Amino acid sequence: MTNDTRCGYVAIVGRPNVGKSTLMNHLLGQKISITSRKPQTTRHRVLGIRTGDNVQAVYVDTPGIHRQEPRAINRMMNRAATTSVRDVDVIVMVVDALKWNEGDEHVLQKLAGNPAPVILALNKLDTIDDKAALLPHLEALAQKRDFAAIVPVSALRNRQLDQLEQEIFQRLPVSEFFYPEDQVTDRSMRFMAAEAVREKLMRQLGKELPYACSVEIEQFEQQGTVWHISALILVEKASQKRIVIGDKGERLRKVGTEARQDIERLLDAKVMLKLWVKVKSGWSDDERALRSLGYDDGQH
Repeated sequence: MTNDTRCGYVAIVGRPNVGKSTLMNHLLGQKISITSRKPQTTRHRVLGIRTGDNVQAVYVDTPGIHRQEPRAINRMMNRAATTSVRDVDVIVMVVDALKWNEGDEHVLQKLAGNPAPVILALNKLDTIDDKAALLPHLEALAQKRDFAAIVPVSALRNRQLDQLEQEIFQRLPVSEFFYPEDQVTDRSMRFMAAEAVREKLMRQLGKELPYACSVEIEQFEQQGTVWHISALILVEKASQKRIVIGDKGERLRKVGTEARQDIERLLDAKVMLKLWVKVKSGWSDDERALRSLGYDDGQH
């Protein structure tokens, strides 16, 4: 490894639901972070590793930073997001096309005093009908901070992501690679399997089931060529358990089928997935319960 390789950490930050996880998945060229239209789908810090010929960018997808912290889970997610940006080399702040609101202002304040260069990524470019409105908006944003660069992108449509990557790569320090070239995340397959189940729940039940569900993997083992995985879906009330199971177990079956297909792609093998639903009241406001479920607030 010569001294012309670059490597560093890149935090992707922003208020909830601006497309941070979608952006990271497209930059990596594969799905590492789960996505849904629901704010706060990302609850954990997830590292996605993108290795090129002479550059390795270690992306840190963070939970959305929000202003209210009504429950322990919100406090832990905020701590995870804010500690993630402490020691990074580059920060990519994602905002929603032509919108700028108090949530964005709050994120910008959190970055005040951070020495890392901040690149502003204007996401959802494909949703802007009036392109003439873009220029004055860009000019207004440029006044808010001395951004290292402002790049309009569409994460979903893969537009201008190479330009964003160039801005990121040139600001990474000269360094040897931190991870093997074929590694794409720091998370275990067990964690990824739990997240696949949770994504399907969020997508199916976004409106009916706010944040009150979590997924715990109880069995994760390979027998011959088949992976046997059992996952426990935790909810806070009996009424939520009924919603997850659905009429004659229909909804749970659908979640199971979609999650199994994702996990089979991840493991490149056949998967037998069993799902159970259990009521565990108050887990999302209990820091000890959250830690046992693998929630990490970065306080090591």
